Amino acid sequence: MSLFTRSRQQSDPAGGAAEPDDDAGGTAGAASNDGEGTADSDTDSGTADSSGDTDTVEPATGTTEPDGGTATKTDPDDDTGATAPDAGTAAQEAGDDSEAPGAAKAGWFGWRRRYPRTARGVSVGTTVLAGALVLFALLVPNQMEKIEFASFVRIPAEGVLLAGLLLALPPRPRRVTAVVSGAFLGLLTILKFVDMGFYQILARPFDLVLDWILIENATDFLRETFGRSGQVLAVVGVIVLFVAVLVLTTLAVVRLTNLMVGHRSVAARTTLILGTAWITAMTLGVQIGSVPFATKGNAEFIGNRVDQVQAGLADARVFRKQAAVDAFAKTPPDQLLTGLRGKDVLFTFIESYGRVAIDDPAMAPQMDSVLKEGTSSLKAAGFESRSGWLQSPVTGAGSWLAHSTFLSGLWIKNQQRYRNLTTSDRMTLTNYFGKTKAWRTVGVVPGVRRAWPEGKYFGLDHIYDSEHLGYHGPYFSWTPVPDQFSMEAFQRLEHGKKDRQPIMAEIILASSHNPWSPIARMIDWEKLGDGSVFHQIKKEGTNPTEVWKDPEKVRTEYRKAIEYSIRSLTEWLERYGDEDTVLVFLGDHQPVPTVTAGDTGKDVPITIVAKDKKVLDRVADWGWTDGLKPAENAPRWGMDKFRDRFMTAYGPQG
Repeated sequence: MSLFTRSRQQSDPAGGAAEPDDDAGGTAGAASNDGEGTADSDTDSGTADSSGDTDTVEPATGTTEPDGGTATKTDPDDDTGATAPDAGTAAQEAGDDSEAPGAAKAGWFGWRRRYPRTARGVSVGTTVLAGALVLFALLVPNQMEKIEFASFVRIPAEGVLLAGLLLALPPRPRRVTAVVSGAFLGLLTILKFVDMGFYQILARPFDLVLDWILIENATDFLRETFGRSGQVLAVVGVIVLFVAVLVLTTLAVVRLTNLMVGHRSVAARTTLILGTAWITAMTLGVQIGSVPFATKGNAEFIGNRVDQVQAGLADARVFRKQAAVDAFAKTPPDQLLTGLRGKDVLFTFIESYGRVAIDDPAMAPQMDSVLKEGTSSLKAAGFESRSGWLQSPVTGAGSWLAHSTFLSGLWIKNQQRYRNLTTSDRMTLTNYFGKTKAWRTVGVVPGVRRAWPEGKYFGLDHIYDSEHLGYHGPYFSWTPVPDQFSMEAFQRLEHGKKDRQPIMAEIILASSHNPWSPIARMIDWEKLGDGSVFHQIKKEGTNPTEVWKDPEKVRTEYRKAIEYSIRSLTEWLERYGDEDTVLVFLGDHQPVPTVTAGDTGKDVPITIVAKDKKVLDRVADWGWTDGLKPAENAPRWGMDKFRDRFMTAYGPQG
C-alpha cells in the first residue's frame, strides 16, 4: 500500500493537495509535503515506527478522493496520527509552503513521538505563555509606579488592529508582518524597561536622541560603586534580558499568528468582539479603578517618542541662538564683579541637596535642627546668611548639567547642550572671575577621578581632583573623598596660604552622592591627617546592599549624608572664614525618586553667607530668607537665571 501511495502521488501530484489558502479544508496533503509515503508515518494505530519495524501495517490510513486516489490525513510528524485542526489548517493556509507552520514536529530526538500527551501539553502551555507575553508587552506601562493589576486587564487597540491585519493578509505578507510586528513589539518593551530605569533615577523617560551618552555614565557608576565584577555582571544581565525580550516577543507573535490562522473563523469573531468592546468602552469612558479599560497607550507612547526625537534634533539649533545672547560679553574687565573685589568667593555644590531634605515631614525635624544650629553658630562667628530656591534642570542625577547651568546662565538640560556649551566661547561665572585678573580661580572636584577635558572650558587656573587632594583613606561607596577632608585640603592647598591673591573656588562636595552608604562622620579637624582615620569610620558605616532593600533606610541615610555635608561646610567656615570670605552653597539637584517618594519637583536650596554686611546688602532686594533655611515661599528662580542676577548685583550698578 505504501508503494501504491507513493506511485499515485508521483503520477498525480495534485491528488491529495489542499487548495492554497483554503481555510475550511481538512489536512489532506500534509503527509506528502516531504514526498514520503504513509509507510513513514508513526501513528498510534501501529503503522511503521521510526526504527523501521513493520510488525503491523494498516493499509488504509486516508480517505478516498472522488478520482479514486488516496489523500492521506496522517502527518508524518504528527504525534498521534489524529487530525489536528491547528496543524492541517495552518498547512493549507501556507498554500505553497513546504511544511505546515503549526504542524506538530518530531521534536528533539523524536521525543514528541514517544510522549505525545506531554508534547501536546507543552504545545498548549507554550501557546498560553506566548499570549501572556504579547499581552504583557502591549499593556505594560513605562513607569514602575503605574504597574498594577488593572493595567493588564485592558483591551489594547494596537493588539486588536494587528490581529485583524494578520487575518486579512495573504500567507507570505502575513508571515513577514508577524515577524516585523513581534520584533517591533520587543523593541517597544525594551524601551519601556529603559524608561522605568530613567524614571527611577532621573524622573523622566529616556531620550532617544540625547541620552545615549548616559549609558556609559551609568556603567561607570556601577564600576565605581560595585567594582569591575559588579559592572560586568550588570551589563551582561541587561544585554541578555534585552536579547531575550526581542527574540521571545517575535516568536510569540509568530506562534499566535499561526494559531489564529488555524482557527480563522473563531479568531475573526473574537477580533470583531474585542474591537466592538474597545469602541464601546472608549466611548463610555469605562475604567477599572483609575485605569481606562480601553487603551491606545502604545500609539500614544510612539507619538510622544516621535515628538521627542523631533525636538531633540531641533534642540541644537535652538540652543545656539540662546547661547549667542550674553549681557556681559562686552563689559570691560574692570567693570566686572566690582562689589566682590578683594573677597574670597566660594561657589560650593552639595550633591543631591534638594528641597525634599527640608520639606519632607520625615526629614524636616532633623534638618531643621542642623540648619538652625548652623545659622546660630555662624552668627556667633560674625556671619550672616540669606537663602532662597533655585530650580535645577535635572533631578536624580546629572550633576554636571546643573553645575554648567548655574555657571553659564543657560539651561543645560541634556548632554548635547553640555557638549555644545563646553566647545563654545560662552563665558561662565568662573570665566568672568578669571577675566578680571583679580582672582586666582581653582576647582576642588573630588568626584573627578579621570581626565576631565571639559574642565579647561570653565577657565580655572588649577583643578584638584580626587588624586591631588592628599587623601589616603577609603572610598565611601561612590565618594572618593569625604567632604570634611575636601574642605581641609582646600584650606591646606589654597585658602591657608600666606601672601596670596583672592581666590574664586568652585567646590563640589560629593559625600551626599547616591548611594549614601556608608557615610563618613565629623571628627576633630586636627585628626584628619592624610585620611587614614576614615578606614575605621567606614567599617562602622552601613552596608549599601542592605540599606537599599528598604526605601525608608535609604531616605534616612540620605538625610544623614546631607547633614554631614552641611556640617563639613559650616564648620570649615567657622574655623577658617574671615571678613573677606563669601560662601555661596547650593544643591545641584533633587535625589532619586526613592527618596523624593515620587515628587518630581526640581527645587534646590541656595544660600549666601558673608561676614561683611555690604555683601549681603547688595542682594537685599532678592527677598531671600535670613538664615540657612529658605522659607517655603521664598523666591524661586531657574538655575540659569542666577549668573546674570549675581553679576548685576555685584557689578558697578549693584
